Amino acid sequence: MTTRRNFVLVSLPAAALAAFAAPTVSAQQPAKLDESDRTAVSLGYRHDASKVDAAKYPTYAAGHNCGNCQLFQGMAGEAWGACPAVGSKLVNAKGWCVAWVKKA
Repeated sequence: MTTRRNFVLVSLPAAALAAFAAPTVSAQQPAKLDESDRTAVSLGYRHDASKVDAAKYPTYAAGHNCGNCQLFQGMAGEAWGACPAVGSKLVNAKGWCVAWVKKA
């Protein structure tokens, strides 16, 4: 004969195990960096490298973009990827900032 006490003692640990064993919802993707973000402004970040003011940022050269920067953590061909220079927010692969370093 099953009592409520036995039911609770059996079902409670099973429910707890099921809750931890269930696949969790994937973590939210980091936010895309906004050009007006304080960090973006301090690094001269632009979503489109062709719009960088070369007079203001003499380290910029045509062809430099986030997609070919060593800090860019996106996969090849991805439009957006994380960047540790901006707190791992997502940057546009076609973007640029003063932290750009040639990918090895």
